[in-house]
Formats: sequence, structure tokens, C-alpha cells
Amino acid sequence: MSARPSQRRQQALKAEGALHPHPEAVTDALFHGSAFFDPHDLVQVKYEMLRRVRVEAATVSATVAAFGFSRPVFYQTQKAFEGGGLPGLLPRKRGPRGPHKLTDEVVRTLDTYRREDGSVPSGRELARHLETEYGITAHPRSIERSLARYRGGRKKKRSRTKGGPS
Repeated sequence: MSARPSQRRQQALKAEGALHPHPEAVTDALFHGSAFFDPHDLVQVKYEMLRRVRVEAATVSATVAAFGFSRPVFYQTQKAFEGGGLPGLLPRKRGPRGPHKLTDEVVRTLDTYRREDGSVPSGRELARHLETEYGITAHPRSIERSLARYRGGRKKKRSRTKGGPS
């Protein structure tokens, strides 16, 4: 049995991170009884909220109440739209945007240490060196991956055959 179109759409929105967490908070008439306007579509709800204020000159207070948002969310959404257009309304991934321990400077230092040592220390040895010399703890595999990216290439994965070597 296949999912109904609205269920499939909600699944697609969820997969993209654009599923509105509180569609029941959207009380605007535009989103009720319409096949096009979907209160589950976070990007569409935010866009229509911005359009209502800008095009129809509605007040921010009344608009955010009808669209289920707060004033700060309205202004954050407005700024995101002005900076990035419609794609700016897409939810962004949470969490760090880059390395916070193994910065370019730290990786450069490890690469220099590795070359000067001459014996190609393992990730474990590099992790110990990093902790004793700089007070930074990092997993050995993270260090190895960072060094591989820094040196301009990744190790190739070995190809495996189902039956093993012939």
C-alpha cells in the first residue's frame, strides 16, 4: 500500500530538513483547505510570512501570530532571505562548520613534525605528541584523515571481491 501524496510530501520535506515542526501553529487561512499551500512546508510558510508583510503591508505582529512564529524568527528569516534569496530559507545543518581542534595550523604543525621525524609516526603517536606538546586531544583516525586531506589526497579504498582473491 503506497503512502498518500501528503504523506509522501511530508516524508520528502523531513528528508530535506524542511518539515515544519509545528504545522498546527499556522492558523493563516491561506494554509487551510488549499491543495497548494502546505503548513508542513517550513520554507513555504516562511516565504508567505515575509510576502504578507512586504507585499500586503500587514503588521509583523499580526503576521507572525497567523504563521506561528515569533518576531525574532521573522527578523531572522527576513535577514536570511535578503542574504540568500529562497535558498536562504532552507534550514541549515546544526553543529560545527569546520574543525575546532584540528585547524589548518595544527595539521600543518603535525605534517611538519611527521616529515622531520623521518619515521612516519602512526596516528596514535601523533595524538600523543599533540596532547603532550599542545594540550589538544584528538582521535588518531581524525588526525590521519586531516593529514590526508592536507597532503592533497585520500587513500584509495581497496577493492573487494565477493569470493576473495582468485
